[in-house]
Amino acid sequence: MRFSVVLAAFLIVAPLDGALAQLADTGNFRIEWEVKNRFRLFRNEADFQRQVTASRGDGVLAAERRLERDSGGLGWAKDVVDHLCVDNFGNLLQTCERDGVSENYLAPRDHPIGVFVSGPLPPGATCAWSFDDGDGPLRQMTAACDAQVKLRVRYGRTTVATVDVPLGDGTAQRVVAEIAVRDVLIAGLGDSIAAGEGDPDRAVQLDGGFCFRRFGTGTQYFRPSRAGFVGDHSCENGPTSDSAAQDWARHGARWMSPACHRSLYSYQLRTALALAVEERHIAVTFLPLACTGASIDAGMFGSQQTDDCPAVVGIDNCPGSSPGQLSELKELMAAARRVQPQRTLDLVLLTIGANDVSFASLVANVIVEATTERLVLGRGGGIVSVADAQRALDQRLPGAFARLRTALKPFVDGNLARVVYVSYANPAMQAPNKPCPGGRDGLDIHPAFGADAERLRAAADFVDQKFLPALKALATCDGSQICRDPLKDRMTFVDSHQAEFEKHGMCVHAPDDPAFDRDCFSPNGTSFVSNLVAAADDPLACSHPASDYQPYAPRGRWIRTANDSYFTAMTYPEGIPATLKPTDIHDALWGVVSAVYGGAVHPTAEGYAAMADAALPAVRGVLGLPEPPAVSAEPLPPLNPAPAMAPVPQNAPAPTPPAPLTLRPSATP
Repeated sequence: MRFSVVLAAFLIVAPLDGALAQLADTGNFRIEWEVKNRFRLFRNEADFQRQVTASRGDGVLAAERRLERDSGGLGWAKDVVDHLCVDNFGNLLQTCERDGVSENYLAPRDHPIGVFVSGPLPPGATCAWSFDDGDGPLRQMTAACDAQVKLRVRYGRTTVATVDVPLGDGTAQRVVAEIAVRDVLIAGLGDSIAAGEGDPDRAVQLDGGFCFRRFGTGTQYFRPSRAGFVGDHSCENGPTSDSAAQDWARHGARWMSPACHRSLYSYQLRTALALAVEERHIAVTFLPLACTGASIDAGMFGSQQTDDCPAVVGIDNCPGSSPGQLSELKELMAAARRVQPQRTLDLVLLTIGANDVSFASLVANVIVEATTERLVLGRGGGIVSVADAQRALDQRLPGAFARLRTALKPFVDGNLARVVYVSYANPAMQAPNKPCPGGRDGLDIHPAFGADAERLRAAADFVDQKFLPALKALATCDGSQICRDPLKDRMTFVDSHQAEFEKHGMCVHAPDDPAFDRDCFSPNGTSFVSNLVAAADDPLACSHPASDYQPYAPRGRWIRTANDSYFTAMTYPEGIPATLKPTDIHDALWGVVSAVYGGAVHPTAEGYAAMADAALPAVRGVLGLPEPPAVSAEPLPPLNPAPAMAPVPQNAPAPTPPAPLTLRPSATP
């Protein structure tokens, strides 16, 4: 109250001082502008602004944690996945309606921007704006000086913005700025790590009990069911009807691209999105093409079989295969150049190679413990040894990678430095040089699972000492790898995240892990009730319902366990050939794949965010973008009390108002 009285007294006795101060600040006005909704995969500005609000300049991981705290650990992407420039299968829409305007996604004609004046603006003043792009009539408008003006500016042209700001003496200050939007075109290519496997945009919801059979033993076990499924939860009634199978599919997890398990949480998308958040004068057009299960031959060059279906479309419409990513990229670039002949690809984000050495089968060799399941999976190539993976690394991967390098060159004008290869992380570490101990921790979702300590150590050593170094040599043309032109054949390589992942492997626990994890996931492998009668209603041994699981809450591990995979995605690969697909959703095969196919031994959203943080400096370097200023936090100085001022005498004469001012020609800086 004292401050408001003092301020009122100041305004009464010195009305002209403010005007004089305003005139003293002339020349300090600036035109500021930003591209609106500048991550162009998002249809809605509100979704992009949510990302901007979460970003404090301290990295993608920090922003991810803020977003997940706001979502209660249920995931921010669940609210965005239905509002993207893709169809139900995850294919890019060439024409996309964004904030009420139809845009060509691949080759934008113009971009929405917001423009405003910064500086000591006169209160309540109206500014006169004009915009000239050198083609067509001058666009003119008036608006409150403290308001943001929104318009669309032509892509590929410089728009000159002019604003006349009225001053306190009746003149106006003219300020001029050039506006030119840079649209950065980025393609994301690769396998499941590139796609975002493990982190569906909308996680599955679980409840109650659901029966599975075991291979060859005649035994059964119960695990949580998909919430809302009204069909048979028991194993007793034979083949599943088509209607029940379709109802089951409708209650699954939701992916941006179901066939490829492509997710908004992928490190590639988070990297591109982070660029858009931090760079106000660019727009980012991202082409998400990575696909889970891709190898260089089947996935990059050739088509690959798809293993999942969009729940919103139904099982019968599931596509049988996904096109080769290089062919798809070629078609997209051709479509873009039909509209903009000079359209070029600025950057490629790439992670590939794990499936070329059968990494998933190497993981199965570690975590599948029971003899019967090992025999069944081994017959189909689902289990391989470290020696098998080493042979593939030595004999197949170098030649395949050389072909890939050659195929990528035309997309980046022959300069492979514009391909940012982001390497894998070792998922099985609990500390530097210390692999996880093995056992059933995080793996007791299936009775046959349990990590063998010796096989786990051998696999971890192979990843650290053989696989990761070989990938680096292939990508960078180092060592014995021969590149025709090392200067242009060397990719930009990123592996700085690997050291952090060594402290966040799949066996790591933290005191602040979610309560559900601490109470319900037993390190000793006793997370579930063994009594079939009790488990039919609630298979969890803890007191929490399955719906309490928070798939995106921050936790110590950055790698999904098999338990995490089931509780996050609980995926059935509906797209497999009919000859292999069981007729009963309680089949033993479904029991195995539902525990791993949704992303076991893949990064969590935090892990992918950490990968994006590692990739960003390299991406900025390739694109020639500046590093944002460092964030520092310092305590504010204590508030000083307002100085005492003499009260205005009650009988003081009223101040004389200023004479009317005459407008003079605008002052131009």
